[in-house]
This record gives sequence, structure tokens and C-alpha cells, in this order.
Amino acid sequence: MTTLTKTSDAGSSEFVKQSSLYQEFLAEREEILKHKWIESERLGHDIGFERALLDWIRKHRDSWRAARRAQRADNTTPRA
Repeated sequence: MTTLTKTSDAGSSEFVKQSSLYQEFLAEREEILKHKWIESERLGHDIGFERALLDWIRKHRDSWRAARRAQRADNTTPRA
């Protein structure tokens, strides 16, 4: 691999990490992991990521996304 390719790959990687889509993915993943921990504690055993993911999507994703959109709108609206 050439130095140019390595630099290009590093630049692409940094671009991805700074993208809003990636940031949204990380925030959603964090919520799923919190849900996994809470449900695992409640049930007394590790429910696993896949079960937590599906349960969180079914129960919480829509309201979580709506709250995120509302928060972003509040942060971008100029205040008087």
C-alpha cells in the first residue's frame, strides 16, 4: 500500500467518523447497549445484543428518533 493510499484511507476514515450518519449510528448503538444492560439486569441474565436491538427497535426507536429530531431543531432555531 502506498503512502498516498494510507493517507487517503485515513482521510476517508476521519470523514466517516465526523459524518452525521455515523454519529447517529453511534448514538443509537449506545442506546441499544443501555437497553441491553437494563433488560439484562431486570431479567437476571445477559439477553444479548441481537435481542436487545430488536426489542429496542420495536419499543423505543421511533420515539428516540423523534426526540433527537426535536432536539436538533431546538439547537438550530435562533433564539431571540
